[in-house]
Amino acid sequence: MSAAFHSRLKRGLVGVSIAALACAAAVTWYAAKGEAASAKPDVPEAKLVKAVTVKPAPQADSRLAIGEIRPQRESDLGFRLSGKLVQRTAAVGQMVRKGEVLARIEDQDYRNRLRSAQADVAAAQAVLVEASAAEVRLGALLAKGFTTRASYDATLKNLRSAQAKLDSAKIGLEMARDQLAYTELHADFDGVVTATGAEEGQLVNVGQMVVRIADPQARDAVFSIAEAAFSDGRRAGHPPEIMVSLLSNPAISTSGVIREVSPVADAATRTFQVKVSLRNAPDEMRFGSSVAGRVNESSAPVVVLPGSALFDKDGKPAVWIVSASSAVELKPVVIDRYETERVIVSGGLAEGDVVVTAGINRLREHEKVRVAAGESR
Repeated sequence: MSAAFHSRLKRGLVGVSIAALACAAAVTWYAAKGEAASAKPDVPEAKLVKAVTVKPAPQADSRLAIGEIRPQRESDLGFRLSGKLVQRTAAVGQMVRKGEVLARIEDQDYRNRLRSAQADVAAAQAVLVEASAAEVRLGALLAKGFTTRASYDATLKNLRSAQAKLDSAKIGLEMARDQLAYTELHADFDGVVTATGAEEGQLVNVGQMVVRIADPQARDAVFSIAEAAFSDGRRAGHPPEIMVSLLSNPAISTSGVIREVSPVADAATRTFQVKVSLRNAPDEMRFGSSVAGRVNESSAPVVVLPGSALFDKDGKPAVWIVSASSAVELKPVVIDRYETERVIVSGGLAEGDVVVTAGINRLREHEKVRVAAGESR
């Protein structure tokens, strides 16, 4: 071979050796880097959450309820005796005055009883006169010694018995007069007839409603209120003013105050009946009209949170709090009330607390989190 060929071969071998060495060095470097990466511990990335900073403030408490107009004073009038209804002068919608006769039942039997009682009184009075005269005569004879003490005592006994019978007959006469008076039904107060329960010719029983009257001057707005409305004591001692308006015409309205709250919930609806006494109720607010009642007042300082912030801890409400070290902890809270898309918290949180409002179901105690940019921190 020529010297030139040997020179080119030598240079080629040198180039291959240098390339091989470079490849080996690269493989060694990448292997070392992989071992270093595998040896480095995994550090979980902090979860991203949304949060708000707590700042308690009074909230306008505006609540609406639907009810109806009812009279404050309403009475079902019925007879104290049974009998046949022969007259009913009262009709629905009629204004009546106190003492006015509203209805009558057949009274012939009671008139006869009255005459019988009057006769009994007359007979008892005659017996008393006779016994009194006998007592006077025997008393005079006893004083002169012409009769015995036993005879006088017997006469005195007859006199006292006659007096007692007269008293009894007079009581019977008063009862007969009362029963005759009970055959007429009178209005107990000025009012309007709202219902009738019997027609002429009908047999009515004792206490059966014949006429119902109501006082049109005093009216209530009656509402059925859920138990949650009574969960706080802010209204104790000074009931709030209620604005009441007609559902058919909200422009017709008046104000009132709560005068009565039922102590027992309705068995079917589990609501409590609340009666609001109306001031100067308009004439358009007739009995039975549907009305809306609204109460407007400010609450004590509370915290308003979205419903998504609420978490359950051992069956009780709680929220996630972000600490200064960016770790989250569960904190129990007191709920004032639940609304459509938010909750009103009345206790458990302090001003400055950072509450997680989104992503709560992925959190664990003492877990590190990051608050999303633009959120309160």
